[in-house]
Amino acid sequence: MPSYLSPGVYVEEVASGSRPIEGVGTSVAAFVGLAPAGPLNEPTLVTNWTQYVAAFGDFTEGYYLAHSVYGFFNNGGSAAYVVRVGGSPEGLAQDSGTSAAVGAAATPAALPPGEPQQLGTFTVAALAPGDLSVEVADPEGEGPAERFRLVVKDGGKPVESFDVTAKKGGRTYVVTQVKERSRLISVAEAAPAGQLARPENQTVALAAPAPGPAAPAGGTRTTGHPGPAQYLGDSADRTGFGGLEAVDEVSMVAVPDLMAAYQRGTIDLEAVKAVQLGLIAHCELMGDRVAVIDPPPGMNARQIRVWRQETAGYDSKYAALYYPWIKTFDPSSGQTRLVPPSGHVSGIWARNDSERGVHKAPANEVVRGAVDLEIQITRGEQDLLNPVGVNCIRAFPGRGIRVWGARTLSSDPAWRYLNIRRYFNYLEESILIGTQWVVFEPNDHNLWARIRRNVSAFLVTEWRSGALFGQRPEDAFYVKCDEETNPAESVDLGRVVCEIGVAPVKPAEFVIFRLAQFSSGSGELEE
Repeated sequence: MPSYLSPGVYVEEVASGSRPIEGVGTSVAAFVGLAPAGPLNEPTLVTNWTQYVAAFGDFTEGYYLAHSVYGFFNNGGSAAYVVRVGGSPEGLAQDSGTSAAVGAAATPAALPPGEPQQLGTFTVAALAPGDLSVEVADPEGEGPAERFRLVVKDGGKPVESFDVTAKKGGRTYVVTQVKERSRLISVAEAAPAGQLARPENQTVALAAPAPGPAAPAGGTRTTGHPGPAQYLGDSADRTGFGGLEAVDEVSMVAVPDLMAAYQRGTIDLEAVKAVQLGLIAHCELMGDRVAVIDPPPGMNARQIRVWRQETAGYDSKYAALYYPWIKTFDPSSGQTRLVPPSGHVSGIWARNDSERGVHKAPANEVVRGAVDLEIQITRGEQDLLNPVGVNCIRAFPGRGIRVWGARTLSSDPAWRYLNIRRYFNYLEESILIGTQWVVFEPNDHNLWARIRRNVSAFLVTEWRSGALFGQRPEDAFYVKCDEETNPAESVDLGRVVCEIGVAPVKPAEFVIFRLAQFSSGSGELEE
């Protein structure tokens, strides 16, 4: 309470008792894969195709990250985080068999593989393949004479930079900084500690590492052919899927280039399963995102059913599988090509959320940019695939190519439908963020009433938008926060418990019209 010490008129602002809960976004995707340029293992936000090209390069033959991101934006996506887990320009070019690879690889080939290069009283070596070089430059601003800036370039473009010192023992010591932060190079001392000095400004080309053991701190090599460990990454090092743990906005995750590695024979189906299980585990751990799973290419309906049930056997309410691959136009080659469906499907999810709402099943939607399918699925084949959680993409005469399924990979009937899982993610995240003001408030009846009022107001809005089932709000949800959910022992522990129940609208997956013939005038049905 303010103190009033002299006569006068006082104006006080009174805080509103209502704190509206706002719905969170549900349309931010994350793609993990290979690109010819861009930061490694760093989730980078792009909001359109032009930004992606500027950061990670254009389409690359034999890889699917660019095509997936392009399909995402083409189908209505508006924001995506991209994580590049491997692939230097030379590595990608050589893998695709282009003639440009020969010239691009000529420079590092002139140096002995993996040979460290001299940098004054230090040596520097590459940990990843590519056209890597290291530049020593003056630091920004004034400072001690031993300070300098170390810039790592890939194909002439800066990809890493460090403000470091040649003085051993400090936190910014060049060897320490590079060991902790760089994924591309390593630096070692080439002189006794008392003789270490700042290297002169120069640029040194690095030889590609010899195949085998060279690895950066953290344990995973960054090559043109990342293995399962690089996709899985580490949350402490912010690599792979682990790097996405720090990005709260993500609501869907896809790994399209996993299939590129499988097609090239660098990983087998067991490794594919390991990475996809890691992706699903990441989504389950976070609890606010869903994995978009790609099937292996070249499988017919019977084979994909066997793969789904026996080989993969995934059972998760945080994952959805789409089949078959789609054929799109490749702007880089002027030809059509088959690509995994995850990027286009993620864009459809985002478009559906924007136009109809996350509560609506993202199905019966046209796949923009799809000119054909890898295989045409019949109704009988979908009868076998739909019950096991394979969401089919089908072509319909006069209606285009559409997503014709909206199921998760869960065996639990309560979480069978994808829109139910994603809608609960939306509700949980919205209520979580919208009730942060409750923390450290006095835990009494007044607080419980305010919680009930605010959560109920949010759910009434959801009911009016058609997301909840019921003719009246009380039929669609309940909010309980009282003495029963908060007994004295719970209050003594500093806890406030609010129980919320909702009845989500489920999709009309099977629409049945029953027709009968009746006699004119009699009103009776004929046998």
